[in-house]
Amino acid sequence: QVKLVESGGGLVQPGGSLRLSCAASTSFFSTYAVGWYRQAEENQREMVAHISSSMSTWYTDDVKGRFTISRDNAKNTVDLQMNSLKSEDTAVYYCRAAGKGYDYWGQGTQVTVSS
Repeated sequence: QVKLVESGGGLVQPGGSLRLSCAASTSFFSTYAVGWYRQAEENQREMVAHISSSMSTWYTDDVKGRFTISRDNAKNTVDLQMNSLKSEDTAVYYCRAAGKGYDYWGQGTQVTVSS
């Protein structure tokens, strides 16, 4: 089993920034397609950003221009830079690596945006 571990969550004021990181236990992580998801309490889990092995990216409309997904293949990590945060961004954020023959989830990290 591949382990994914998220870090970087915390409490931030509206308008602030956070950088989340997803670290993988496999040296083949650079070949995986990776997405960042979030789930607010009692809401469904939604994908907010995605990055492929070729580093093509996708964002949901709500975070376009504010969030940036990137990967560091040497470190086997995928990051999510979150700027201009607002209260609606409050959720547990999850890292997922999924594709043909694999589907792995991290345990999540809490992001709270509040004044």
